[in-house]
Amino acid sequence: MKSILSLLDHGGRSLLLATLCATLHVSAIAAPANATDDIDALMRQAAEDDARNAATLAAPAPKPANGLRGFAQFELARTISDPAHWSKMRTRVEFGNGGKSDLGFKWKWNLRAAYDHVFDATNFYPTDVRRDQRASLDFGETYIDKSLGNWDLRIGRQHVIWGEMIGMFIADVVSARELREFILPDFNTLRIPQWAARAEYFKDDFHGELLWVPLPSYDKVGKPGADYFPYQPEMPGVATSYRNEITPARKLGNGNYGFRGGVLKNGWDLAGFFYRSMDVAPTFARQVILAPQPELIYQARHDRISQAGGSLTKDFGDFVLKSEAVYTRGRQQTVLRSTEPTGLVPQDTVDWAVSLDIPFESETRLNLQAFQTATLNRDPDIIPKKFESGYSVLVNSKLTPKIEGEILWAASLDRNDWMLRPKLNWSFERNWRFVVGADVFYGPPTGYFGRYGDKDRVYTELRYSY
Repeated sequence: MKSILSLLDHGGRSLLLATLCATLHVSAIAAPANATDDIDALMRQAAEDDARNAATLAAPAPKPANGLRGFAQFELARTISDPAHWSKMRTRVEFGNGGKSDLGFKWKWNLRAAYDHVFDATNFYPTDVRRDQRASLDFGETYIDKSLGNWDLRIGRQHVIWGEMIGMFIADVVSARELREFILPDFNTLRIPQWAARAEYFKDDFHGELLWVPLPSYDKVGKPGADYFPYQPEMPGVATSYRNEITPARKLGNGNYGFRGGVLKNGWDLAGFFYRSMDVAPTFARQVILAPQPELIYQARHDRISQAGGSLTKDFGDFVLKSEAVYTRGRQQTVLRSTEPTGLVPQDTVDWAVSLDIPFESETRLNLQAFQTATLNRDPDIIPKKFESGYSVLVNSKLTPKIEGEILWAASLDRNDWMLRPKLNWSFERNWRFVVGADVFYGPPTGYFGRYGDKDRVYTELRYSY
C-alpha cells in the first residue's frame, strides 16, 4: 500500500540546511550599512559581490543522478493454516538509473530480479509452480522522455496509473498485475508496466493523455497448486484440470489504446477516460468432457473489452475525498449451468468506489472505503449477485519515531467474507526497513477472500534501499 506522506532523507535535509545557511549568509552581507561616503559604498558593494560569489561556490551542488538506485529485499512467509508450510523465502532486487541528454531527452531504465529459495528448501509445491515462481527477471520502467512545449512524450515500458484506491484496481485499468500473491504485496510491486507510447498535454488547468500499448502485458496468476491460484467452480464427482493459458498473439491488432482528460477547478480534480484493450485479467473458458470419465477442463484466455470511467478527488482540509467509477463492456464471467458451451457469458458491469482519507495530528491516518460491483445484464447462473458491495478500513500510525503500525480490514456486505492484515514497519537505520505482519482470510469458497481461507500466513521483510 502507498503512503500519502513523503519525508526528506538525511542527504536531502543536509542539502536544504546548507542552502538555507548560504542564503542567510548572503542576506546578512547584503544588508545596507549607514554610510555617506560614495567611495566606501562602492567598496562595500564590491565586497558584497565577492561574498555572493564565494557563497555560491561554497554551496553544495546537487548530487548527479549517475549511480544505481533501487533496493534489495528478503521476504519470508509461513502459511499457518493446515497444512502449515513455508510459502516464501524470496530475495528481490530492483535497480536502475536515469539521466538527461544534451538534446533534451530524459531516460530511465530499471530491472527487477527475484529468486524464491522456498522451492529449493521444500518440496511442497508441484513442478509447474516451482518452474513458474522460482526465478524472474523483468524490465521495470524503462523509457525515454521528450518535452515539446505543452506536450510531454514518453516511449517505453511505463506505469500508466489512472486510479488509485487502497487494495483495489477500479480506474487503474491500464496496469497489468503480479497476482501470484493475490493483492498482498505493495502496489509498487503488484503493478506491471506496459510497453507503450504516451503523449501528455498540459494547458492551464487541463491535462490530457493519448495512449497506445502495442505489446500489452497481462496479469500473472500462476499455476494450479500455487497458494493464490484463482481456482474455478467444480462439480461433485467430476475431475477438474487446467490447460495452459492462451495469451493474445503479439500483433498490432491486439494492441490497446485510450485517452484521458482531466481538469482542476476550485480544488476539484476531475478526470474521465476511455480504454479499448485485450483484458489484462484472464477469464476461464470451460469444457465439459463426459467420456471416458466426466471431467471439467478450464483454460484462461483474454477478452476484448471496452472501458469508460472517471475519477474525482477533493482536499477538504480535514480529509481527502476520492471516488472512481468504471463501466466495462465485453468481459465474460463464469456461469454455473453445464449446458453453456464455454461456461462463459458476457456481462456488462459498473465498478465504483468512494474513499475518505483522514489525517490526524498524532501522525495517524484513517482511510475509509466503500465499493460495489453492479452487473447490469446479470445472468441468473453466475456466482456474483446483481450488486456486490463491500468496505475497507485502514489505520496507519507512528507508534515511535522509527516504528509505524498499520492494520487493514476489508469485507463484503453481502456475505461473511473478509480479510485482515496487521503489520509493523521498523525503520531501524537509515535506508533499512524491517516489516512483520500477518494475512488472514475468512469466508465461503466462492468468496473473494474466502477462497483463500486456508492460506493464512505470517511474514517478515527486510529491505535495504540505495
